[in-house]
Amino acid sequence: MNRRGFIRTTATGVAAGRVSWPIVATHQSEAPATPDAAFRELVAGNLRFAANHPTSIAENLEILKARTVDQQSPFAAILGCADSRVPVELVFDQSIGELFVTRVAGNLATPEIIASLEYAVFVLGVKAILVLGHVNCGAVKASMKADTVPGQISSLYPHIRPAIERSAGNVSRAIAANAQLQAVLLRTSSTVIRDALAERKIGVRSGMYDLATGMVSLI
Repeated sequence: MNRRGFIRTTATGVAAGRVSWPIVATHQSEAPATPDAAFRELVAGNLRFAANHPTSIAENLEILKARTVDQQSPFAAILGCADSRVPVELVFDQSIGELFVTRVAGNLATPEIIASLEYAVFVLGVKAILVLGHVNCGAVKASMKADTVPGQISSLYPHIRPAIERSAGNVSRAIAANAQLQAVLLRTSSTVIRDALAERKIGVRSGMYDLATGMVSLI
């Protein structure tokens, strides 16, 4: 089976709960050319990470630096949470210059985050955007409690309220809904991203990262 077939079979197996461990997949040498291929590489990289078989760290650091000093060509952009337990590049087994990462507590599509992702789409030509929520997200749990907090922490709450309203008080459901709603916001509120979607130049999806297993599930 060639590498593309392996990734497709593996990703299907993960979705159906049929993947056995350990899995060793080869880190790609060429950037994915389509949105589907970009998401397949993210899935394959996460499988390597979760199986404790990363390949990106074996790449020569000097070569990576030389290749990215003057330019960058990431194949995907990630909107992740600022949580220290979600090291995005490690989670997807990607190295320097391969992912364009934006992070903010609650993985929220704020105007500043949207502007950054528009740059990734319009200027850098990324093929995929993934909004990555995670289990036990503190921002979502704090928003559900709505306790009085110091400083500007509570400014996160309004962005997360729509997800909480769909959760029926279930934290896990609220976290997943928040990731999905932020992806919807990216698809609809940005003319740059919306146009790229219409031209099938990019894909926008959401996912959940399990802190215990290291697995990412696309939702």
